[in-house]
Amino acid sequence: MIEYMEERTKVVIYARVSTSTQDYTRQITELRNYAWKQNYQIVKEFSEKISGGKKIEERAAIKELLDFVKSNKVEKVLVYECSRLSRRQLDFLSIIEQLTEARVSLYILQNGLETLLPDGRSNPIANLCFGIIAEFNNLEKHLIRARVSSGYEHYRASGGRVGRKEGYRKSEDEYRTTYDREIALLQKGNTLADVRAITGTSINTLRKLREKYCVVC
Repeated sequence: MIEYMEERTKVVIYARVSTSTQDYTRQITELRNYAWKQNYQIVKEFSEKISGGKKIEERAAIKELLDFVKSNKVEKVLVYECSRLSRRQLDFLSIIEQLTEARVSLYILQNGLETLLPDGRSNPIANLCFGIIAEFNNLEKHLIRARVSSGYEHYRASGGRVGRKEGYRKSEDEYRTTYDREIALLQKGNTLADVRAITGTSINTLRKLREKYCVVC
């Protein structure tokens, strides 16, 4: 007697945080646990540290995900919550549309919502909810910007100053201590672009360091 193993549903995981100091480990762990409970096969995980307000074209991981699922017979994309996908309303809906056209279902763990029904048809209730959530995320993004702008203007109106204190300059020792790694890399002959890629220091600052500390750089 021949036994046929049931083919497992192929899924990918996507996680995002907004800044380099944040961590997406919890998102990935929760999504992995869900996939294992459903007996899904995780074929790839995508993650990035970038603002959800950035356009799709500026987000390498989400672009790679969209290309990957279209050419690797992926059936579902698992995301922890809606704003992880995008905080831009049009981009959020565009991602859903692209996945739907590729017959790939989007599942949002926090809401338990999925874009496609088991028979492959679009889920009208989920898509209605996603439209509302996208509008809410868009509104929240604008409210955050408005609060930041209001706080900034209030601070300035109250006499606050933005930026470095007037007349303040780093001492020679402070300068060398702060940028000792950059100086060492420049003195070894590395280009400004290479040092910037390694340290994250701006090109203008690196140029000043090279002029000040590198005789033959």
